[in-house]
Amino acid sequence: MRLRTKITAIFIVLTSLFLTGIFIFVYHFSKRYTESEFYLRLKQRATIAAQTYLDEDELSNDIYEDIRLRHLQVLPQEKEVIYPVNAEDKSSILTLDSALPQSFFEEIAINEYAELKQGNSQFVGLLYHDNEGDFIVILSATNLYGINELANLRNTLIIAFLVSIIFMFFLGRYYSKQALSPISKIINEVNSIRPENLSLRLNTIQGKDELADLSRTFNNMLDRLQLSFDLQSNFINNASHELRNPLTAILGQTEIALNKERSLEDYHLILKNIALEASRLDFLVKGLLKLAKTDFDSKGLVIEELRVDELILDIKKNLDVAIPENNVTLDFEELPEDDNSITMFGSETLLNVALFNILENACKFSENSMVILKILEEADYILITVLDVGVGIPEDELKNIFEPFFRASNVRKIEGFGFGLPLAYRIIKMHSGEIRVISQLNKGTLVKIRLPNKHIHKLRNR
Repeated sequence: MRLRTKITAIFIVLTSLFLTGIFIFVYHFSKRYTESEFYLRLKQRATIAAQTYLDEDELSNDIYEDIRLRHLQVLPQEKEVIYPVNAEDKSSILTLDSALPQSFFEEIAINEYAELKQGNSQFVGLLYHDNEGDFIVILSATNLYGINELANLRNTLIIAFLVSIIFMFFLGRYYSKQALSPISKIINEVNSIRPENLSLRLNTIQGKDELADLSRTFNNMLDRLQLSFDLQSNFINNASHELRNPLTAILGQTEIALNKERSLEDYHLILKNIALEASRLDFLVKGLLKLAKTDFDSKGLVIEELRVDELILDIKKNLDVAIPENNVTLDFEELPEDDNSITMFGSETLLNVALFNILENACKFSENSMVILKILEEADYILITVLDVGVGIPEDELKNIFEPFFRASNVRKIEGFGFGLPLAYRIIKMHSGEIRVISQLNKGTLVKIRLPNKHIHKLRNR
């Protein structure tokens, strides 16, 4: 069912229920008023009838008939009955008329007045006290005028209900169309967006309603998609370029070796060049695989409890083997006394790769000058800072440093592929952490890493 039809149907159902309740209320109270008003008329006539027939010295029959004809219109099927009552034995009242229920006479005996309705006929009975004794006066009639009025009211309400429903149907369809027209417009605009025109955006609806939020949300999503497509395109172009270079070099060296007979020294030199390019290619492929692995969130990772200071000590040992001439200093003077403050849950293997890459970059781009690593506590987070005094990063290029294969313009001559920082960024994000880079050209770079400790990890998993 289309949303427009569903809204119209709900609108009609709610309107129908509301009108039904209102019309039943109107009809019910109109019926009660009509019946009570007719009972009042019957009571008045019963009183006059009692005075006429029982108080002959006060009012004659002729006078009563004159009053009834001139001032009291004869009612349809009007009947008057007067029963004498034994004052000492009121139980005799119950046997006066078997056509009427005993409860009617019981009420007259108790309250000296009662009302009754049988079919279309209405009865009133009153107990009249006279000097000759007690009498029960029963007067009945049919309220044909009231019945016809109620029937006319009922038919009018039914017709009004049907007309209202038809009117509400067309009104509901019209307003549902008007209400959903912006959504239809958004759907048409979204359907027109293709990978080749991903730069198109929806016309933002002004205001603070849900449709305006929906339009802005779509545009934000398209911004992220376009950025993702651009990054993917750049990644593929850069990856293919980087992979082509060592492959071209290996193929070229192989052709040279096969072109003619050469000396043992020449073959040794060619194989050495091929091994160098193959090693470079192997490093590149491994980097690409690590980068791809971080795209699968944390699925399949071994999450364990680990202390960050111990992790960094292991990384420093590996760094001393890989770069013996490094000048990295570990500053643990501000370590918190509580071990839990520097303990976290994460993948030791991936965090080792991330922090090793950051320290390796600090050493490489500072030409093994002084690098200081600190560990601090910051409101349930572990703060790791790495400060170097290297070449720095141009300010306008800082926004691109987490893109794969990106290399700042001032370090193009330094060997590398642009994997280290993007890989570290993804690993830290996987661990719900943050990484910030502050740099000044030719003055150095400060890397700040915030990782949640075990306290906040437990709070998040409650």
